[in-house]
Amino acid sequence: MAADMLSTVVKPLHREGYRFIAVFAVVTLLLFMVWQPLGWIGVGLTVWCYYFFRDPVRHVPMRDGLLVSPADGVISMIEAAVPPAELEMGDAPLTRVSVFMNVFDCHVNRAPVAGEVTRIAYRPGKFLNASLDKASADNERNGLVLKMADGRQVGVVQIAGLVARRILCDVAEGDQLATGARFGMIRFGSRVDVYLPEGVESLVALGQGMISGETVIADVTSAESRRLAEAI
Repeated sequence: MAADMLSTVVKPLHREGYRFIAVFAVVTLLLFMVWQPLGWIGVGLTVWCYYFFRDPVRHVPMRDGLLVSPADGVISMIEAAVPPAELEMGDAPLTRVSVFMNVFDCHVNRAPVAGEVTRIAYRPGKFLNASLDKASADNERNGLVLKMADGRQVGVVQIAGLVARRILCDVAEGDQLATGARFGMIRFGSRVDVYLPEGVESLVALGQGMISGETVIADVTSAESRRLAEAI
């Protein structure tokens, strides 16, 4: 029981977090030397930094055809959109599902579906609020194309946000990823777009909370129409 309670508080840490936590901790010690109340503010910020870089274990649904959320956060947009040109996925609009991450969400990104990474394309850009529609076109971004076993493609785009200043991608073209496999992260507050294969509808709704690697966002084997939801 004690171990279970501890695991709800103490989470594994992404390797990017160690140096940031060290900096926050040093600054906190200096703040305590200046004025104790400032030190306690530093403690709070250090704890926040730790949780920002958390990398918890996720339980990934394994049935073929399921696409899972690539990020923690909320669904901010579901609409038809042409994938970024650098992904070379054609100029036909596809269903785009956008997951917005705030600074309290886990920022480790995971592959929405199993497949081969056939393309990775980085594009510099602005740092607008990632919840805005134009962030898809104007903001700094990094895109991946995953080729599924049946040949269909899924686009995944990491988009920098208002306070995000670095996109990390830990995979390379030619890599084979399992559904839910970690492929990168974004610092600090951002968005991930998923471009579904042609004819595939989303199984999520605007405002719905997402858990990366766990929440199913689409099923390529399903003929179900797009889902709607109501806030209650």
